Amino acid sequence: MSTVALIDDHESVRLGLEAACMRDGEQRVVFSGGTVKEYLTWRASSAEPPVDVVVLDLTLGDGTTVTENVATLVADGASVVIHSVADRPASVREALAAGAAGVVSKSSALDDVLDAIRTVARGEALNNVEWASAVDGDREFADAQLSSREREVLRLYAAGLPLKAVAERLGVAYSTAKENITRIRVKYVEVGRPAPTKVDLLRRAMEDGIVAPDGVPSGG
Repeated sequence: MSTVALIDDHESVRLGLEAACMRDGEQRVVFSGGTVKEYLTWRASSAEPPVDVVVLDLTLGDGTTVTENVATLVADGASVVIHSVADRPASVREALAAGAAGVVSKSSALDDVLDAIRTVARGEALNNVEWASAVDGDREFADAQLSSREREVLRLYAAGLPLKAVAERLGVAYSTAKENITRIRVKYVEVGRPAPTKVDLLRRAMEDGIVAPDGVPSGG
């Protein structure tokens, strides 16, 4: 029998899942609470080992992010199933990047949620429709495969430098820098993320972590 923790700031959701797990008989809910901090406090005070599966709401009401919540739980030794409305692909992507095993929609039947818990408890990744549609709908997954030089040109240009200044900074000809920008735009078009203007290039650079959200180059 696998052990399960339910972390959701809606008590009614937790109670429903807990009742379903009890009826199923294959999962034992050992913790139910509204925050990851509560779960970790319970772990410390009870000296219980990490649960097999944490069913985690995508967004909790305590101001924490899905990245920090998933990363914390995975580092603590649990597998994580995101239980939420799968209509925010950027947040779902964050959960995946942080180590979540999958996502199951809150609109799914309880049997589907239980199937997801069983799958993850066996150590398998959860490949379901909600997960796939959220990932497919996230354009940030469409990697433009920029070269290191192209990333450097984009980093400086999108952050505000004129193209001539970018060329001087990198010690290349203006025509070379211009050619890099042209190739960058072509690559973004090819993956369905067009960037016809400098503002669009800044947006793509921020999406891909090349430039920080405040428009400042992220490194290098």
